Amino acid sequence: MTAAPRRDRHPDDRRAAPAGPHPLPLPVVLAGARGHGRWHLDNIRRLQDKGLVRLAGICELAPLTEDELDGRNVEQSADFGALLDTTGAAVAVICTPIPTHTDLALTAARRGVHLLLEKPPAPSYAEFRRMADGVAAAGVVCQIGFQSLGSHAVPAIRKLIAEGALGRVTGIGGAGAWARDEAYFRRAPWAGRRRLDGVDVVDGVLTNPLAHAVATALALAGTARAEDVTDVETELLRANVIESDDTSCVRVTTTGGRITVAATLCAEQPGEPYVLVHGTGGRITFWYKQDRVLVQRAGHGPEELRYGRTDLLENLAEHLGAGAALLVPPASTEAFMKVVEAIRRAPDPVPLPPDAWATLPRERRRVVPGVDGFVAAAADTLALYSELGAPWALPKQVSTR
Repeated sequence: MTAAPRRDRHPDDRRAAPAGPHPLPLPVVLAGARGHGRWHLDNIRRLQDKGLVRLAGICELAPLTEDELDGRNVEQSADFGALLDTTGAAVAVICTPIPTHTDLALTAARRGVHLLLEKPPAPSYAEFRRMADGVAAAGVVCQIGFQSLGSHAVPAIRKLIAEGALGRVTGIGGAGAWARDEAYFRRAPWAGRRRLDGVDVVDGVLTNPLAHAVATALALAGTARAEDVTDVETELLRANVIESDDTSCVRVTTTGGRITVAATLCAEQPGEPYVLVHGTGGRITFWYKQDRVLVQRAGHGPEELRYGRTDLLENLAEHLGAGAALLVPPASTEAFMKVVEAIRRAPDPVPLPPDAWATLPRERRRVVPGVDGFVAAAADTLALYSELGAPWALPKQVSTR
């Protein structure tokens, strides 16, 4: 995500959303083409080669250079609304700072432009509702950018659960042990912030870099609606000199059970994040970035499975062009946003004491010795750091109903 473009030169322009199937390729405007936006730029080009979309414009405060564009000629502007108008965009991909998501999404919706909106969709539940309700009122389609929910493993695991392959599900855990250097937290003014200039940002480990662990765990539990979340417990900590959290865990109580997700950006040995489904008769481990699944159940040998994945922009194009089912509409992320809201409302993250972390000078990053094991143990036992006896953990901080 990069700096936010100006959102709307023409606030009263309200082109109606086109009805019926859209002709392909769909003209696409990308808002935020640097940082993670570079991935979207490359993906748009991939889908352009397949005839599904056409890159019509790029919205950035500073135009991309010829090298960044790989020599391709494309219209650029810092004025998002004007660029949507001049390009005749059918779809906007929004990969800008978290606090800008809602206003930019509504700018596109007022023009009848459909959306792929990066995760997290908003920094608060109120902003999420404003976005989702505004998009629905405008009659446009919005896909939320949780790419892991495009994995074919998600419906396959849910089918195994429904068939009773694990017996009774007793809970779901999630674990993410990643490493981020000091530069990561200095990449933008909003990075590592809970608020900026009085506006919510909530750029924490569970709400942004490892948000997929939370969203995927909720999806496997079949928990989508806000009302399905009955309680959220948080433990938010930080080793780095930031405002937000980099080592945290959360336990979500839902109408169907409990989910615990633990994550850190201060791992000793960074590894692939995963979600773990516990049952009375077995368990399933899902490494969601790799679309890899390990099924372990009573009476069977371990079975490792690999699945494909549907790209979310491709799915959006096929939804608009041929009526394919949309994979991640806003309604499917309500429960996730309730977790974001609980983290937003929780006390500010507690700095770890100096003896709880160490610096790796060559990698220019901080590590928390032993944190990798506590992250894995939280997913395995559904316990919080404080309940596991982590020496740097504080008593349970907050429960938000």
